[in-house]
This record gives sequence, C-alpha cells and structure tokens, in this order.
Amino acid sequence: MVVSLSRRGAVAPFHAMDILAAANRLQITGVPVVSMAVGQPSDPAPAVVRAAAAKALVDGQIGYTDALGMRVLREAIASHYFDHYGLEVDAGRIAVTTGSSAAFNLAFLAMFDSGDRVAIASPGYPAYRNILAALGLDVVEIALDGAPYLDADHLLRAHRERPLNGVLFASPANPTGAVIPPDALKALLATAKDLGIAAISDEIYHRLDYAGPDTTALAYSSDVTVINSFSKYYCMTGWRIGWMVLPEEMVRPIERIAQSLYISAPALSQIAATQAFSATPELDAVKARYQLNRALLMQRLEGLGFPLAAPMDGAFYAYCDVSRHTNDSLEFASRMLAEAHVAATPGTDFDLLGGHSTLRLSYAGSNDDMIEALERLEKWLR
Repeated sequence: MVVSLSRRGAVAPFHAMDILAAANRLQITGVPVVSMAVGQPSDPAPAVVRAAAAKALVDGQIGYTDALGMRVLREAIASHYFDHYGLEVDAGRIAVTTGSSAAFNLAFLAMFDSGDRVAIASPGYPAYRNILAALGLDVVEIALDGAPYLDADHLLRAHRERPLNGVLFASPANPTGAVIPPDALKALLATAKDLGIAAISDEIYHRLDYAGPDTTALAYSSDVTVINSFSKYYCMTGWRIGWMVLPEEMVRPIERIAQSLYISAPALSQIAATQAFSATPELDAVKARYQLNRALLMQRLEGLGFPLAAPMDGAFYAYCDVSRHTNDSLEFASRMLAEAHVAATPGTDFDLLGGHSTLRLSYAGSNDDMIEALERLEKWLR
C-alpha cells in the first residue's frame, strides 16, 4: 500500500484549534476551563433563526439549492446593504457560501492563478496564509510593525518591491480588532485600483465596531470582492453560512467553481439565515455584553502585564503584548491552560515573526467568565 501526501498538506497548524482541543480534554476530566481561545460567540443563534430551522425540519424538504444560494436569502442580504449601509446592491451579485471559509476558497480560485502574489497583513488571520499556500499562491505578508491596520503606503511599498496580483484585508481585523478608518479604506482601494491589484475585503466582524458605524469597501469600489458571514455578529458559527458580494464579471466563474466544490451551501442554514436580519434587538443585546467585557479587559490587562498591542476597535479580541512574561507565546499559552485553566491563542498563529511575544484573548464569552479568567490570571501571574 502506498500513501501519497501532497505538499499542500504541510501548512502550519492553527494553534487556536489545538488549544481548544486541549481545553476540551481538560474539561472532560472535570477541570473548569475558561476559554478565551476561539473567536466564537457563546450565545445561540437568535430565536427567529432557530424557529425557522425547526419549521423547515418539520416540513422535511431539505435539498440542494442553486449554487449561488436561495434567491430569498440573496435578496435579504441585498436589502441588508441598503438598510445598514445605504447602498443598493443587486442580489444577482451575491453568492451564498458554506461559511466565509468557502468564500475565501472560491475567491482565491476565481481571482488568481498558481504563482500569483497575494498580500495580507501580519499579524493576520492564519487561514488566509494557509489557504493561499495550499492553492499554490505566493503569500506576501506585509508586516504592520506596530501600525494598527494595512494602509495604502504599505501596499505601495510592497508592490514596488515586487508587483502584487492581489491584496486581502480585514476591518475589523482578526486578531487585533483594529478598524480601518473610512478615509484610509478609500485610499487603500484607490491605490489597489491604480496599481492593478485585485482587492478582497473581509467584513465578517461588521456590526461589531465599537468606535463608529461600519464602513463597507463597497462604498468606495464596485470592483472589490467583499466576504461576510453569519458566524460572528449573528451567532451562527456552526451553521456554516456566509456570503460574497462580487463584481459582475466574477459571478459566473464563482458559480461554476461552487457547483463542483460545494454544490450549494446547506439549505437548512440558508432557510434559517433569511431571518437573521430581523433579530437585531436580540443580537445588539449580545453586542452590549461584548462591550462590557471589552471595557473590563481594557481596565485590567495592563495591570496583568498584558498591554494591548493594537486598538480594540471592533470584533471581540484583545491582542496583547506578553513580552514581560515570555518570548514563547505557544509555550506560555500551553502553560496558562494547564496551570491557570484559562485558554488563549498564541500570537504565533497570526504573526510568524513577531508573534512569539503576543497573545490573543477572545472576550465573546459571558461577563462572569471574563471576571473569572482575570482573577485566575492575576493569581497565576503572582
């Protein structure tokens, strides 16, 4: 018997998931772990979402949908852009996907060829790097060097060193929570267009901005590909449902690739997601708790020797400088879990060069969990 292993499988592990698995093993043995490792809301999907799913199960007809998604959901997403951003978006430009993860796969496959150079920010979400590498693309990590977000000057300098084919950016960002201000976002998109660089905007943490109203890249460009998801603000991580807003010329290529890779996003999740936009009062109450947790961490982290390495403008993350305690964030996170029973994600997930001295804390849990985690850390660090 011969086992064949491709080079694509040699991507780096996502340490957040390894830490989560270790935390789950501890909890099985009865150890009460407070998890601040994974970016997952602790609340269930809104009641109207769950009710729509329950009705669909009773009705019993759960099958394939169009590869681009159910028309009723695409129209609901288009209405969301008008209601939330004041933008008219044609439902025909929207593709419903199996979470934002599938959207990134589809975007990279439809937009770039093997060997193309695609820029991302460092620190940044590790799945960007790993998916791009697995698809044979050349990942260009632009070090922010203390800057809160990727801007037009970063892009211009990287392109001058060697031309880029694409750029992917997120606002609010993972792991930092930093938001790109409207003027800087507009300049970044204009620079990308002038240089002939295709742009992808990750907006999955929209509606979780604490510094001001959301600004979508679509406000400044019809050429940008926007990716969003029902996972974060809408508390639907396990439902695996997201969407893309595409330039007109990309719709059919995305549809052709999706037909073969996914057939369609899960029909049950699509049916449920059509109700998500009506659940704003329930979801804003969840967001209000995130704001309480955020304020608590901003007040306490400095005193623990965990000063912020980036502004906590959005999402539900605190990206901390832990150089006072360690120069090996993976070992530190493992020890913190084993001894303090608090799970966090090592910065090496997000920054291969500087992440050895950073740690990401998710504050998507309950307020009681945040208080307990801080008390445990204070006791442990003594």
